[in-house]
Amino acid sequence: MEQERILILIKPDGVSLGHIGEVITRLELKGYSIDALKVTQATEAQLQQHYEKLVNKPFFKEIETYMLEGKIVAMIASGTHVIDVFHRMAGATDPSEAAFGTIRGDLGREWPDGLLRNVVHSSDSIENAEKEIKIWFPELN
Repeated sequence: MEQERILILIKPDGVSLGHIGEVITRLELKGYSIDALKVTQATEAQLQQHYEKLVNKPFFKEIETYMLEGKIVAMIASGTHVIDVFHRMAGATDPSEAAFGTIRGDLGREWPDGLLRNVVHSSDSIENAEKEIKIWFPELN
């Protein structure tokens, strides 16, 4: 079977609440490789590229505000079926609806300002993973 690559972002809430190690540990316990890892601050340009299909949506400003509020950890992981498996590990997009045992179900929560903060992002396809890796790891292009 072919190895896939995935971009995983530990979002500002995951970083500020100290969940970096937990996310990495869950990934490694499944036997996946971490091929690149860095702490970074998102830029507006990166977010507009990353969320290009959402830029004109009314809720994009909330996404941008959230993703700019602190440091993120970007990583490239690889392994057989890593995209599908990590999506299931992450859980439902809304942390209040995510099953316990998933990253979002265990580590995410709702916030008083109403912004959707959900700990992690992960690529949803091989094509999107390669596109997103170029955005967050331009030094590897």
